[in-house]
Amino acid sequence: MSGRGDIISRISLSARLFKARIAALAGFSSATGYVLAAGGVSLGLLAPTLGVFLIACGSCALNQIQERRIDSLMRRTSRRPLPSRRMGLRTALVAALITTAAGSLLLILKAPVLSFALAAFAAVWYNGVYTYLKRATMFAAVPGGLIGALPPAVGWTAAGGALADPEILSLMVFMFVWQVPHFWLLLLNHREDYDRAGLPAVTALFTPGQLKRIIFVWIVAAAVSPMLIAMSGGSGSVLPLFLLGGTALWLVRQAARHESRAGAAVSTGALYATLNVHAVLVLAVLSVGSVLKM
Repeated sequence: MSGRGDIISRISLSARLFKARIAALAGFSSATGYVLAAGGVSLGLLAPTLGVFLIACGSCALNQIQERRIDSLMRRTSRRPLPSRRMGLRTALVAALITTAAGSLLLILKAPVLSFALAAFAAVWYNGVYTYLKRATMFAAVPGGLIGALPPAVGWTAAGGALADPEILSLMVFMFVWQVPHFWLLLLNHREDYDRAGLPAVTALFTPGQLKRIIFVWIVAAAVSPMLIAMSGGSGSVLPLFLLGGTALWLVRQAARHESRAGAAVSTGALYATLNVHAVLVLAVLSVGSVLKM
């Protein structure tokens, strides 16, 4: 029994190091890009999906190595593997290098050069630029949105799609716009943590009420932008547009409730979860719509 518990504990620890949910979303968005370009599912889907997932895992692990001191100062992150000392620095570094190398090799061998270049650029931007921008400017989330915009393009180009196609550009815009309120909602719910760690935060420039209104505008943009993807030609009928419109109304309604409740920390957490679910639903609707030619 103790052996099983130890295995589960190690899996949980690895999942936290790799930020598995974030990496899985990156892989899913890459798969969506592939399906939209290919118009269906094939074995070719595996390379960009798994490749992006592994590189994202490696980048997230490296990010935790880079930010281990800051993480130790924040309640939200103090139980991560490195600041809690449940994992050694060398182990984390080896895990980061192995997953990044495996994902890179998979893309190099099984995908076009452009696909690997896009994935590599996203990793470099995350670990080499965005990680340090967070310490320098309170608006780092805006250029940081580029990280989330690139995985769909990896899948799209792996399926032979042109990078200038309006459909993939629309999907990239959605993933870019979605990341900004995603980060700022987290900030709004944990602003004391950022103050404690000495990180610049927009809460120092805007009041909570003002920031809520700014987040509301970004969320409306994130809710509406997926419909541009459906209208750009790849979905095949009005059904995906109808479904995306429904998810947009649901998200905007939740955002409006959040904006109207002054200082409601609970609603901030609920809206954060809603925003994440919305992204998954959008990717699922686009993927299924393309496969079934709805």
